[in-house]
Amino acid sequence: MFSPKRLTFLKALVILFALLPTTLLAQDAHIGSVRTEFKLLGPNNTIEVERFDDPKVQGISCYLSYSQIGGLTGAVGLAEEASEASVACRQTGEIVFDPSEVEEQEVIFTQRRSALFKNMRVVRMHDAETQTFVYLTYSTKLVDGSPKNAITAVHYGELGGGQ
Repeated sequence: MFSPKRLTFLKALVILFALLPTTLLAQDAHIGSVRTEFKLLGPNNTIEVERFDDPKVQGISCYLSYSQIGGLTGAVGLAEEASEASVACRQTGEIVFDPSEVEEQEVIFTQRRSALFKNMRVVRMHDAETQTFVYLTYSTKLVDGSPKNAITAVHYGELGGGQ
């Protein structure tokens, strides 16, 4: 059987996994991928491109690129993926949102990047003064994250100079 100390550790792991965001919050489509390295056993290393629509701001789509490790460790989900990612968000329709529902800053996309404790996130920040949404992508780990990040912005207001 399990010792009390081991049971406490197992309970802590269960609680931790329940608290970690592990799914894509707003994924819409896999756009494509390119092979970066051939692997004899298991899938190849690739760069993946995904599109997701902002869940609270209609008319903005974000395109995210990130590396995917192949081989045997990648095939069984044990590889720790790189922290690098790129994000580009664009207006793809009329921008419509309820200001009372859009927080000043909120995570709108999360994807697990290793079997344990590493996630890639996209955060939407609202710069109401300039009528712009700013999107930041970065990686987190249980203890520390990576300073590697990418940023993009989408202006939604009227531009000055017109009648």
